[in-house]
Amino acid sequence: MRVVGKLLAVLAIVIIAAGTWVALEGHRRFTGPGPLAEAITIVVPKGAGLEAIARKLEAYRVVPDRFTFMLGTRLRQVTLKAGEYEFPARISAEEAMRMIADGRTVKHKLTIAEGLTVRQVLAELDEAAFLAGKVSTIPAEGWLLPETWVLSRDDDRGELVARMEKSMRQTLDELWSKRAAGLPLKSPEEALILASVVERETGLKAERPMVAGVFINRLRLGMRLQSDPTVIYGLSNGLGVLERPLTRADLDRAHAWNTYVIDRLPKTAIANPGRASLEAVLNPAKTDALYFVADGSGGHAFAKSLDEHNKNVGVWRKVEKDKKAK
Repeated sequence: MRVVGKLLAVLAIVIIAAGTWVALEGHRRFTGPGPLAEAITIVVPKGAGLEAIARKLEAYRVVPDRFTFMLGTRLRQVTLKAGEYEFPARISAEEAMRMIADGRTVKHKLTIAEGLTVRQVLAELDEAAFLAGKVSTIPAEGWLLPETWVLSRDDDRGELVARMEKSMRQTLDELWSKRAAGLPLKSPEEALILASVVERETGLKAERPMVAGVFINRLRLGMRLQSDPTVIYGLSNGLGVLERPLTRADLDRAHAWNTYVIDRLPKTAIANPGRASLEAVLNPAKTDALYFVADGSGGHAFAKSLDEHNKNVGVWRKVEKDKKAK
């Protein structure tokens, strides 16, 4: 019996030692540097369970083996989240688990430029392959705030459009409350419409308050805005781009956006204006100018009288003529 007792004791020691070794080895494999040779990006699909995720990480050599990853994850009682993850070389199985549990997904930046129409913005969202879903509700023209959006794979396009619209409304409400006194604008919507015209008239941020000042002066005097981009918007069915120069017939053609024909603002915005254009319209430059025309350098020449303006137009036409000659 003593011999049997000794054997059992030795066996127990062996089992404990083996168990300790297995535990220590498992801990080392879970917490130590992994087998991944170089950084890799992997998508964890929605609805994937622990075993499916572990198999995928094992297949791409992010973790040494799926069993170690599964056991370590279960012991820590964490929930893994779907998404796109970039794992650095030699990442441990534990850190890979933490990344997925924390939802530290790859971030994509999508910049929506100022002055695009709603149709153009929606086309850019369609081309962003990392987004998911479709836009079921088309927003009104002008109500999408242009800025850089930080997104994750499979973010919903419809939800993004709703965020862009909410941001525009918040921005417009904020700036409307800080507007200059005595503006000939009855509502935030009118400010948005005029800001969209300013946006399409000049790409120079520093020039926008001056362009806005000209349009504000015209509205005060009851003069038509006579803005080419408003004509283009109506002729292009809301696209905002016309693949040919405007003609005199275009300027005379009546539609709800042609500010050569209508007396006040166009029917709707003609693009999505940025914050700078909204600020320019609500706090325009103080000026006596009533006219402006391109000056050939990317900016505009401003004039108080029609005679002065006609001289500026003559200079511009000469610049255009010289360009064509070259």
